This record gives sequence, C-alpha cells and structure tokens, in this order.
Amino acid sequence: MLASDPEGANNFADAWQATGGGEGADHCLALAHLQLGDVQSGAEMLEKLAGSSKAPAAARATVYGQADQAWLMAGDPARALAAATLALSLSPDDPDLLIDRSVAEATLGHYDDAVDDLSHALELDPKRADALVLRAAAWRHEGHLDLAQDDVDRALAKDPDNPEAYLERGILRQRQGDRNGAHNDWMQAEQLAPDSATSDLAEQNLALLEAGPERR
Repeated sequence: MLASDPEGANNFADAWQATGGGEGADHCLALAHLQLGDVQSGAEMLEKLAGSSKAPAAARATVYGQADQAWLMAGDPARALAAATLALSLSPDDPDLLIDRSVAEATLGHYDDAVDDLSHALELDPKRADALVLRAAAWRHEGHLDLAQDDVDRALAKDPDNPEAYLERGILRQRQGDRNGAHNDWMQAEQLAPDSATSDLAEQNLALLEAGPERR
C-alpha cells in the first residue's frame, strides 16, 4: 500500500500497532510516515526501532540503514552519519551500508572518510559502478582529478548507461576545459535519467555552460 495509498498504509499500520502488531507494525508505520513526507518523524521511528529491536543484527542494521537514508532526506547528514555508523557496527562488511554512510560523510565534507568507506565497499563488491562514481566525486572535491577520472572511466566501463557517471565525467571535463565533452556528457545524463535529480543537475550545469564564464 505504501506506493499506491500511503495514507491507507499509515492507517493500517496505526491500527495494527494498536492491536499488538509489535515491531512489524512499528516498521510499517515509520515507512508510511516517510512516504507521506513526514521524514523526520519516520527517521526517528526507524532509529528507535533499530535500537530497541530484538531482531538479529543484520535486520537491525537494515533498519538503521533506512534511518540513515531518512535523515538524509530530512536534511540532517549528522544524524544520518550516526545511524549509518550504528548500522555498520552490526554489519561491518555490507557494501550498501558503506555506500550509504559515504553519502552522509560527503554531505558533511568528510571526503577522506567517504573515500575510505567506498574503497572498502569496492573491495567487497568490485562491480559497484555507483561506488566508483561516488568515489570519483569525493576525489574531485579533494583535488585529485586524475584519480576521479580513473574511477569514472571504470564506472562507465562497467555500466555504460550510468547517468550519474556521465554527470560526474562532464564536471571533470569542464574542469579540464573540454566544454564540448562536458556538454555531451550532461546531455547524455539527461537522456538516460529524465525527470530525476541527476537530470536536474545536468540541466543546471548545461545552463551555466551556455551562459559563459562571464555570467556564472
């Protein structure tokens, strides 16, 4: 019901909770809050559930990971980082959790920590093009454009239709003075992921590119 009728899902979970639904009802209610846009409340509920749950460590880690993502949606990367760290204390070799924590770290400007987590994730799962793209962005913010270029090239070799990789490569090409290459990459990102955050960023970059240096 979450996707098609979040209000109905919220009511169902609320009634389930009132009749002794336990942790399952608590989890569903938290997800319904997220779907309805009450992300801070949903994040708090997920974090509380993960901390008090009697479920196995892997399940609790998953819920902490959901809390991490919810805190990012709520615009609180510090809380997201704390939740992701708790998740990894329960499941330290989970590539998804490592990648999620790297996003919180990068949002806070902790790019070295993000690189460490992404490198660990890639050791565990070398096929992760998303981790390569995120690490490329972290390297770029640290000024290591050669390492960023290597990572984004590797990402596109693994996943030639990765819009985030084209977005990042366009940024690197612009930094290197290749305006045409940047333009083509951002156009490709838009075409691959229309009506997405990636497309919005590509469109903004294209607008700045067309405006010219004097109007940026």
